[in-house]
Amino acid sequence: MNDSNSTAMRPSAPYYAVIFTSQRTTDDETGYARMAERMDQLARQQPGFLGVESSRDKDGSGITISYWTDLASIRAWRDNSEHRSAQEKGKQKWYESFHVRICRVEQSHSFPPAG
Repeated sequence: MNDSNSTAMRPSAPYYAVIFTSQRTTDDETGYARMAERMDQLARQQPGFLGVESSRDKDGSGITISYWTDLASIRAWRDNSEHRSAQEKGKQKWYESFHVRICRVEQSHSFPPAG
């Protein structure tokens, strides 16, 4: 997979991860790219947002993991009107399938270890 965005902060646990796995259609690549960029910008403005990591392979299979301080922030992002509009367009046009998982991160380890 090609790493398209690896900018997630590494906060102290606990925090939350929203794991979005998807299979893209081949429809409207330009429109999808514009919307994905806008959603990234918008998410970064949301209270409780910690970061995001995303990757998609050449066959359209992808994973995006966004990190949040709490469940209320995740709900607020889910319910954001512009994000809701993008979700609907995704269902109609850009995704063959997707799955969302929300997880509480209890521990996190990195290499090399943080200073």
